[in-house]
Amino acid sequence: MKDSTEAKIFWSAPTDQRVEDCACSTASLLPAAKVRKGAPLWERPPNLYLEALPEDHTLVFNPFGTAGVVVLNAAALAELEAFRVAQPIQSDTAQQLAALGLLQPQGAVQGPPQVKPERLTAWLHVTNACNLRCTYCYVNKTDEAMDEATGRAAIDAIFRSARLHRFKGIELKYAGGEATLNFELVRSLHRYAKSLALEYGFDFQDMVLSNGVALSNAMLDFIRDNGIKLMISLDGIGATHDAQRVFLNGKGSFKLVAWSIDRALSRGVRPHLSITVTGNSVDGIAQAVTFALDRDLPFNLNFYRENDYAKSQADLQAEDEHLIAAMKAAFKVIEERLPQRSLISALVDRSNFGGSHTRTCGAGHNYMVVDHKGSMTRCQMEIEKPVTTIHAVDPLLELQTVSSGFQNFSVDDKEGCRTCEWRYWCTGGCPLLTQRVTGRSDVKSPYCNVYKALYPDLLRLEGLRLVKWQEEAV
Repeated sequence: MKDSTEAKIFWSAPTDQRVEDCACSTASLLPAAKVRKGAPLWERPPNLYLEALPEDHTLVFNPFGTAGVVVLNAAALAELEAFRVAQPIQSDTAQQLAALGLLQPQGAVQGPPQVKPERLTAWLHVTNACNLRCTYCYVNKTDEAMDEATGRAAIDAIFRSARLHRFKGIELKYAGGEATLNFELVRSLHRYAKSLALEYGFDFQDMVLSNGVALSNAMLDFIRDNGIKLMISLDGIGATHDAQRVFLNGKGSFKLVAWSIDRALSRGVRPHLSITVTGNSVDGIAQAVTFALDRDLPFNLNFYRENDYAKSQADLQAEDEHLIAAMKAAFKVIEERLPQRSLISALVDRSNFGGSHTRTCGAGHNYMVVDHKGSMTRCQMEIEKPVTTIHAVDPLLELQTVSSGFQNFSVDDKEGCRTCEWRYWCTGGCPLLTQRVTGRSDVKSPYCNVYKALYPDLLRLEGLRLVKWQEEAV
């Protein structure tokens, strides 16, 4: 029988659940260093978010902290609430509450998270060709591809900037177009980049982004044997996917994609699913989530971003209320079969509840995009607006100093965000999308109402997951 008088605190340690395509940097989710008992006086922060959960548990979330969702049983909650009156820390439970940011020194002012990016992420557009014609794609496709010399020079440029800016790690994303159409170059660039990472002492990770229709067994084996991550796009099941991810002849690609996913699993590769939500696919979100849960696959849900090459913009943009309802239906599916893996960082578009942060992405800070010709820009959705080239001494510096077009402001500099309780977890959405829709980058996201409607449900899902798996482990 469980002792209900013993204080219990559940929280989720950092995971690699979220796979970013735009290098969001977050504050550490690890709790602060151990807090000493005794003076000074500590108190409960005034702005904690609390929600009751089943079995006498309570979800607690500090919007200004770094620990994310924390779950307390009744005894731990009572100890937290006792600190509405400032007092010294005397117990182990209070020490842990303070380390998790749920107690603070008396009179302390909670400020923005201190985030220092430690990893440089680069998107390598290894080919401009693609075997699909997805309805929402932002790439103006041709048959051109990156050659070996350009690819190696691009790797050199990335490592050059990483050394100059003293990053500790480098992440490469092989994309396009469809990266598997130039997979021999992917093989070569992986080996070259890995050798440079070993030479210069960088942590290194790379990933193949694929539509999944041309992944051969040999490719999957190479990905597995070399520790490369794999992301596959899947926008729904059957007709839902087929309506927006089509071949040149208009035929849908779902059967091939599903087959590739299952082949990957059978060969020891666990792909991450990227699910893009449009007005055409919104009613199929729950089915796509079910597909991922059935296979215990990590996934993320991305909202459609307007661009020049997408077909029928009006159909691709889901109405807010429709999108909210469909997302909540997907959340219900997750609640009924809560996975051991945390999903909190993957479910609401550009929002990242994996750690507090001030910017949605790394554009203009710790992110670079290289096209197939060696030109470089800040974001893959601006791939036709080059800023510099791989031959620059420090291409990242040139990307960081761009003053025209969208600007990747801190959320504290965005109108409509500065006083929002969610700001250090939402950060105001994709700045490029906001610029495109509103003409400004320093305002809240066009998806703001959707985000705010979903965040309470998102936190609740994580709280329920923590209760389920922590209690089962006892």
